Amino acid sequence: MALLRGGQEAVTAKPTVAELGIDPAAEAWHRSGHGDGAIEIAFVSGTRGSVPPDRAEWVLMRVAGDPQQRVLVFDRHEWECFLDGARNGEFDDALLSRPSSPVTGAGCWPG
Repeated sequence: MALLRGGQEAVTAKPTVAELGIDPAAEAWHRSGHGDGAIEIAFVSGTRGSVPPDRAEWVLMRVAGDPQQRVLVFDRHEWECFLDGARNGEFDDALLSRPSSPVTGAGCWPG
């Protein structure tokens, strides 16, 4: 549990994929590209029913080929804020400062 600035409200941790009862292998993933290193997104309902992406309660993100198979979990509000930041250039500086990797070459980094 963490306190927000000002100490007025407490925030509990987000659930993990396992706590949500989600099997990542069973999800329909949308890819940003081909091969290892592509970003993959899945839209998941909390009730595990068939839900259109615009009504999903959780958004999952992973990097294809990640040997640790890590999955980030975003609630709908966090996802909308992420998209807003991407649209408004908040992450553009990351492209300039991204380290090169000895494994995959300059400008590429494994998941």
